[in-house]
Amino acid sequence: MMMTIKATALAALLVALPAASFAQPAAPSLASTSEFRVCGDPANLPFSNQAHEGFENKIADLFAGYLHEPVTNVWFPQIVGFYRNTLFAHRCDVVMGTVAGGEMVDTTNPYYHTGYMIVTRNADHVASVDLGDPVFSDKKIGLIASTPPTDIVARHHLLAHVTPYNLTVDTRVEAPARTLLLDLVAGKIDVGLVWGPFAGYYIKHDHLPLAMAFLPAEPGGPRLDYRIAMGVRPSDVTFRRTLNDLIQKHQDEITAILNDYGIPLLDEQGNPLKP
Repeated sequence: MMMTIKATALAALLVALPAASFAQPAAPSLASTSEFRVCGDPANLPFSNQAHEGFENKIADLFAGYLHEPVTNVWFPQIVGFYRNTLFAHRCDVVMGTVAGGEMVDTTNPYYHTGYMIVTRNADHVASVDLGDPVFSDKKIGLIASTPPTDIVARHHLLAHVTPYNLTVDTRVEAPARTLLLDLVAGKIDVGLVWGPFAGYYIKHDHLPLAMAFLPAEPGGPRLDYRIAMGVRPSDVTFRRTLNDLIQKHQDEITAILNDYGIPLLDEQGNPLKP
């Protein structure tokens, strides 16, 4: 899952293709030792963009600084074909955000833990986060189509109240999560179910009068929280170890970057962390 939550965003990488589709023969490491080569989406804030304004850009800069190497970016939209045209084409060496333990690539240790959020207007003073609460029975609910919260909404027979937003889009011209949040502010919907990095970033960056809380998982329901790591080729064992070492030594600096972008975080036990 992340389905990478990234073409809406990490939401699309959560829709992973079978691992066999990306099976690679054993090979020596091809990771560069003279530059930090990053596979990234050119227009997918808050994660990355070509203007280097995303938090993944900042973390890449951080790591490259400690390695005394320049950052080289290879841009490709995070849609089907992303890994094939970037990492496995040996054009770059690391994907800065993917689900830890996913099947598409080998992953580092996770460097943050987040989940889906329930977002409401501050003025509405909605305290509940349980979609089974009667308070939500007549609310207009916005969500990104085919993401895990859809299952929760269906469980509570609320699909008739849903306004769907497209999952797979050209991120150079569309930002479904931001559109959803702006529609919430405008009163077109009453509740938004949004991947945490999108919700936290846009609420903070755009100064939106919205409140958010982690959407709780339900027994037998879909997973709603994910640990996010960096992805590398299976052959790049030494490079993965280097990245793990950087994550361990500089986790506080990484977390500071995430907090600066408003990314909501969970601890190891799944409890919300205060910025």
